[in-house]
This record gives sequence, C-alpha cells and structure tokens, in this order.
Amino acid sequence: VMLAKCMPSYLEYFSVKKMFAAMEQTGETKGTVREIRSAYERRNNIEDVKSVRPEDIEITKEGGETVLTASWSARVPLVYNISACLDFVVTTAK
Repeated sequence: VMLAKCMPSYLEYFSVKKMFAAMEQTGETKGTVREIRSAYERRNNIEDVKSVRPEDIEITKEGGETVLTASWSARVPLVYNISACLDFVVTTAK
C-alpha cells in the first residue's frame, strides 16, 4: 500500500531526471537562465510534473559548466495521521 501511494512522487522524480538528462544531451543547458527555464517548461508541458516549476530550478556554474538542481519534498498521506515525507534532489552536476 505504501509503495502504491508513493509511486506518483517517484514518477515525478524520474520525469525531472529524464528532462534534465535530455536538456543536457541536446545542449539546452548552455543558454541563458531564461532559455534554460523555457526549455524545461516546454519539456514539462509533456511530462506534466507539478512539483518542480521552471522557477524552482537552481541554475549555477561549476567549472565552466551549467548545473541545474531541483530539490523538493512530497508529503504522502498513508493511513489516519501517518504520512511519509519524501525528499528529492535532481542535479546535472557530475
């Protein structure tokens, strides 16, 4: 039961991971901050991730490379007053 209730949160995690990887592969992480956020938003129109909006992505430079990082928490009600708190971090840092 717990696994089934947590699955949507993990699917979003894997979707963000997939979008970041695709953006890196196609060179969409090489543009300006606005272009990077726009590229994420275009991809997210297909994936429909609700937990990470374009403005939630932290964009930094490390060693001349652009690094995208998204971190978020998901609270999943399990039974009665018991919930699971899931913390996720996706980054393009090597």
